[in-house]
Amino acid sequence: MDQIYIENLELFGYHGVLEQEQELGQKFVVSARLFLDTRKAGKTDSLKESLDYSEVCQRIKEIVERQRCLLIERVAEIIAGNLLLTFEPLKEVEITVKKPWAPVMVHLDTVSVTIKRGWHKAYLSIGSNIGDREGYLDLAIDHLNKEDDTKVTAVSDYIETEPWGDVEQDDFLNGALEIETLKTPRELLETAMAIEKEAHRERLVHWGPRTLDVDILFYDDEVIMEEDLKIPHVEIPKREFVLEPMASIAPYYMHPVFHKSVSEMLEELRSVN
Repeated sequence: MDQIYIENLELFGYHGVLEQEQELGQKFVVSARLFLDTRKAGKTDSLKESLDYSEVCQRIKEIVERQRCLLIERVAEIIAGNLLLTFEPLKEVEITVKKPWAPVMVHLDTVSVTIKRGWHKAYLSIGSNIGDREGYLDLAIDHLNKEDDTKVTAVSDYIETEPWGDVEQDDFLNGALEIETLKTPRELLETAMAIEKEAHRERLVHWGPRTLDVDILFYDDEVIMEEDLKIPHVEIPKREFVLEPMASIAPYYMHPVFHKSVSEMLEELRSVN
């Protein structure tokens, strides 16, 4: 991906854990590496097809001067999130915040922190078989769209499916979502659980009836196998109610472990059922 560099932007701010740092202020130096597609700008020589880095500099200046943080890690986080949410062409940013002459009681030139943040593509499965099923699925979409750092970019049709497992219960309404998010996988898991809580989800019976189920299917091409967080979802190849709506919005999305597309997995599953 193409990059625009802003190097060593000198600013004055009031950040630090010491009282005098927040009262007297000091110099901070910020650098930004901005990741975006500049091809149209290069072809047309038009600023509207690129990013006005003077506006980016002003936004960084406002944040450093107006915010008051204890840690430069926090300053960098605020800058990164603000730029990604404000400037649509940006896909990823790398922010370095330097603190010259930090008061650490030994000689040094500068202390700095560098972070990289960006948009991630994820896919979620949503399902309900209690009460207003469609209303609960719509609730999940509305909740996600209200998050500042997340946007729903594609929604499958809702399909009616028989329940999974041995518990006798009503049929489900299922769907799949494509989202773009600045959240980490664990932050996205926390959001999914918060959405389920909003829908008064109760975990009384394994694979039992539920007002709303929100599962993370994929997150970029990441593979995470932790006790409470497994991405890709381990049951994807076995569940037609997941694969069918996924295939309607991302048929060629490749499973990062099995190296098969969603459509291929769906076809294979149907061939053995």
